[in-house]
Amino acid sequence: MNISQLETLITISKTMSFRKAGELLNLTQPAVSAQIKSLEDEFKTVLVDRNQPVTLTDRGEVFLEHAERILAVVEELKLRLFDLEHIPQGHIVLGTTTSIAIQILPRVLSYFQNQFPLIKTSIQSMASSQIYTSVENGQIDVGIGYLIERNPNLMTSVLYYDTFELIVSPRHPLAKKTTVSMDVLQDMPLILLSHDTVGRRFTDEIFKNHGLVPNVVMELSSSEEIKRMVEIDLGAAIMSKQSVASELRQGTLKIIPLRELEVSHPVGVIYKSGKYLNSAMQQFLSDLKGMPETQFISSE
Repeated sequence: MNISQLETLITISKTMSFRKAGELLNLTQPAVSAQIKSLEDEFKTVLVDRNQPVTLTDRGEVFLEHAERILAVVEELKLRLFDLEHIPQGHIVLGTTTSIAIQILPRVLSYFQNQFPLIKTSIQSMASSQIYTSVENGQIDVGIGYLIERNPNLMTSVLYYDTFELIVSPRHPLAKKTTVSMDVLQDMPLILLSHDTVGRRFTDEIFKNHGLVPNVVMELSSSEEIKRMVEIDLGAAIMSKQSVASELRQGTLKIIPLRELEVSHPVGVIYKSGKYLNSAMQQFLSDLKGMPETQFISSE
């Protein structure tokens, strides 16, 4: 048995075709067939059902699971050996929310680009709830988002704390208030984040606890979109304080203190526990967790 044979079996399981597998692996169809036949002879079992479409037998499915684990071990071995001889470098896929990507990543990534130019980073935007699943499934290497759950398969580390605030335009009827109660929000037009966000779940919980039904006139998935709607006075919003730092400085948005919202929400880094971290990931996580909170928080 060799690595090439395992790769061939895995590719067949995905393409359900000897011909397509051969095209992806740059092998002729007879070569693909010979590799699978060799595996079957060695383990004295039928791994592939040759009827169209091609599928794995029950024994083939069991074999596939172990083949994928073997290849993962080989890939980790390659990374370990590579890291012994090279300075930190590699590719990191980072997942985070839109507001975090806009607010803190420019500063964080510019630091890494200056300090470690060989570490390349790709960014995927998603809700905080999706970050956990994407890290656990290996779709992204590391996430930065609200730390909303405990998962034994994941490691987390707090970077800073954020709050959600009642946001209005300077022309809004509440703009001159120094503080308000939840009651004034009962019929007020609100522009809220979509239900898959931490901010919306927190907002819904606050309203539920006070027996209020919010007058939601608009639901948007992007904090940037909500800010633009609030700026033109289409409604008030409850959103991350950090996401509106720039607008607060410019005076285009205003925070109205609401005691019920005074809850700190940790924002941090999320990565898979037990997974080998190559030199790029080790350097990225080490420096990220070592940055002071002021690196992430914008002053008003």
